[in-house]
Amino acid sequence: MLEEGQRGECRNAVNDGAPVYDQIGVGYVTGRQPDPRWMRQIESAIGDGARVLDVGAGTGSYEPTDRTVVAVEPSRTMIEQRAPASAPVIQAMAQNLPFADGQFDVAMAILTVHHWENVEAGIAELRRVSRRQVVLTYDPRLHAQFWLCDYIPEIAHFELGRAPSVERLASLLESDVIRTLRVPADMRDGVLIANWRRPQAYLDPAVRACCSGLAQLNQDAVDAGIRRLETEIGDGTWERRYGHLNAQTDYDGGYRLITAES
Repeated sequence: MLEEGQRGECRNAVNDGAPVYDQIGVGYVTGRQPDPRWMRQIESAIGDGARVLDVGAGTGSYEPTDRTVVAVEPSRTMIEQRAPASAPVIQAMAQNLPFADGQFDVAMAILTVHHWENVEAGIAELRRVSRRQVVLTYDPRLHAQFWLCDYIPEIAHFELGRAPSVERLASLLESDVIRTLRVPADMRDGVLIANWRRPQAYLDPAVRACCSGLAQLNQDAVDAGIRRLETEIGDGTWERRYGHLNAQTDYDGGYRLITAES
């Protein structure tokens, strides 16, 4: 565990190339705010764990404030957006955590596994350093069925190619405790599916920049799809095709919270 005097400081344990979020992570601190409903689910999964490790922590959106937390994040861009009073952060990779066996009660990984270079090694490290693991991920098959893919089909190909299946992660974690986190219509966290009932939001470049599934695509393809979306919002085509969603208060975008015990 870090000493109290190290709060807010950063030590560097990364030796390879610049993480993807060094290129696409600017502005995440404003566009990716924690949704309180998801936060309650994550805190429930953490349970009574007092020592918490947040792996792939980003700006620390979902870190509990009533526990002793240490964050691990490979991207300097993301680290620099963390609040001064946030948990101490170490610049390191999931597959090589610089901690002793069983050092934490809980290791959490929130919407990060799809970025890991070695998923098996990363999950093994979570299990090595903690007695409980809390992993928020998503089903890439459901992401690929999201209506935005009708405008930008490259999203589906990209997500199916990068994100491990929920079943694979559950197997690696040796867990069958999986909760569905539905996306409310007024979702605060700007994940890809957040604006499922607010199509006009995707016209905003700042909104798109906070979605790695869009930010990492060929931007010519994204721009072409967004122009078509704007046209179809204006002429009523989107409403005719997808207006039935307005009757829903939440949406299953494939987000799954897996809890495991080592």
